[in-house]
Amino acid sequence: MLQDLGTQALINIASHFIFIFITWQVLESVRLDELFKKNRIAEARIVIIFLTITIGSTVSHFFIDLINWTQQISYLF
Repeated sequence: MLQDLGTQALINIASHFIFIFITWQVLESVRLDELFKKNRIAEARIVIIFLTITIGSTVSHFFIDLINWTQQISYLF
């Protein structure tokens, strides 16, 4: 039981890091720097980091929930 919780925790952490990394790569290809004023580079980078974490963890939560729900369907029958 506790080993299953530890395994699930590792899968969740890995999922979050993977989707945050994928989101970072995608946001790097978008020119978001043009939305900010010229001398606001630090603020633009912080916004990109926050967007990356927000989008990546939201997508990761979606896939983790989807996996959990598909496993719980077996309890329906």
